[in-house]
Amino acid sequence: MTDDLLFVASKLFWSLARPNTLALVLAVLGAALLWRGRRFGRWPLALGLGWYVAVFVLPVSALLTLPLEDRFARPVPPPGQVTGIIVLGGAVEQQLTEARGIPALNGAAERMTEAVALALRYPQARLVFTGGSSAIVPGGPTEADTARRLFADLGLPADRLVFEDESRNTWENAVLTHRLVQPKPGETWLLVTSASHMPRSMGCFRQAGWQVLPWPVNYTTARDPALWWQWPFPTRLNQAEWALREWVGLLAYRLMGRTDALFPAP
Repeated sequence: MTDDLLFVASKLFWSLARPNTLALVLAVLGAALLWRGRRFGRWPLALGLGWYVAVFVLPVSALLTLPLEDRFARPVPPPGQVTGIIVLGGAVEQQLTEARGIPALNGAAERMTEAVALALRYPQARLVFTGGSSAIVPGGPTEADTARRLFADLGLPADRLVFEDESRNTWENAVLTHRLVQPKPGETWLLVTSASHMPRSMGCFRQAGWQVLPWPVNYTTARDPALWWQWPFPTRLNQAEWALREWVGLLAYRLMGRTDALFPAP
């Protein structure tokens, strides 16, 4: 199967299988079957409602997310010299950006803010942003277009910036950026992405032949169990769904040979 078909298939699969949507569909289907006198409707109803009850009552979101976020830590001590900083896309709200005409960021905005902080900390390092469009039907501005505008507005000089604007997923982030930058042995590159996304990202970059250093951001969990319910229920629902997406992505990428391990480790 070609990369284009795999990309479309993955988008369609997740649109149907994402837990919050699937649970709602099962609950509605089960209720409809029971209303029509079909007793077996209690099973899809129980499964659908069970997901929401589990996330509400139990620390499901934290337990799914913590292993991902704790897998990779920043290097201690931080490197003294850095060749470049790679920032993965995923922090841009592209439709809002296009509609309002100014850069709009989502909950992963720390990818962008930390990139600027690192660029200031390592003034000789190149800053590489990688992100095209994740839409099935291409067209319109890319995430790289928004990043270019945002970094310019924040005062970063254009001669330090590199933009990769064709990638649609993490695997393409790694492969296309490696091809564009052509890193040399002995260079030090930092990889900036959300902590829960770091295991899959590190696996992809290693598989692409690039030994980068992890620089996780955008943590959503704490190790203290007392804080596992700190977020409101809708936020925990989204957090649990995102974590499950990462676990499914790790399995799928390993089966497709896009990562170097099922659960990449330091």
